[in-house]
Amino acid sequence: MMVSLALLLLGAVVAVAAPRLMMRGDWAEREPVVALWFWQCVVAAVLLSFALSMTLSAAAAWQLVRGHVFAPAPHGVVEAYALAAYGPWSAVLALALACGGAWTGAMLAREVARAHTRRRRRRRELLVRSPLLPGEEPGEGPLVVLEEDRPGAWWLPGAAPRLVVTTAALRRLKGRQLDAVLAHEQGHADARHDWLLHCSSALAGGFPQIPVFAAFRDEMHRLVELAADDVASRRFGRLTVALALVELNEGRGVFGPCPTADAQLPQRVHRLLSAVPRLTAGRRLRLTATAALVPVVPLLVAFVPGLRALG
Repeated sequence: MMVSLALLLLGAVVAVAAPRLMMRGDWAEREPVVALWFWQCVVAAVLLSFALSMTLSAAAAWQLVRGHVFAPAPHGVVEAYALAAYGPWSAVLALALACGGAWTGAMLAREVARAHTRRRRRRRELLVRSPLLPGEEPGEGPLVVLEEDRPGAWWLPGAAPRLVVTTAALRRLKGRQLDAVLAHEQGHADARHDWLLHCSSALAGGFPQIPVFAAFRDEMHRLVELAADDVASRRFGRLTVALALVELNEGRGVFGPCPTADAQLPQRVHRLLSAVPRLTAGRRLRLTATAALVPVVPLLVAFVPGLRALG
């Protein structure tokens, strides 16, 4: 029972401590892509800890599960886990974690279904507002122009992502600003940021009491925008991207004294204009490698008794 409880405790500690540690310093804003990778590895470590704890608890509770889990292992490895000493609580723990896993799967399925429904509705609305021309096939062309008085640009994810821009945006954006906005939206499409947003929303919605999942959702919404800003700024410059954001959003009151739903826009513009240098290549490599090692920790905890028996 000790290994299973150690994995459960490890997952709980990471779930509570990781958000606080990740918020320290400004490295995430300087390297949003690395930060996205780091968050994914942390969440994977939490889920893996719980999954391994469930597996060992189930193996201790039921002989059938034990036979499948330890089928290729020597007898000494099975004895090293002392499964017979786990007691009746192993079944309770395994069932509780299994319910958590099933709930996670249900939340992910629900989020994917809702996203699919929203995407179909938005595509139908788009077809009504921008009807096909004679001879034009549905889905042709990655860019759609809408007649609208409010400036805006966004992307519709899917098998064939489409970039949508309004005529008001075409009138307001000057020079290469339109190209910068389209590059920003194309950065979302190329990196498939929609999947990160769906997964983070599903976990936070299913387990609102777990701090790491709520922080994961909030940071994904922020970091994907910073990452897309960087994609556009590398091609068209930080000033161009910042001016394009201002032109698109100044009429919505997001730059006023009262906070709005788009309160992160002023911070994004300030970040682009301040031009804080990136981290060195060596530090980026160290952070990436450290993140990759985080999910390895629960694996080591789970396999240490078996490795010691083999050694």
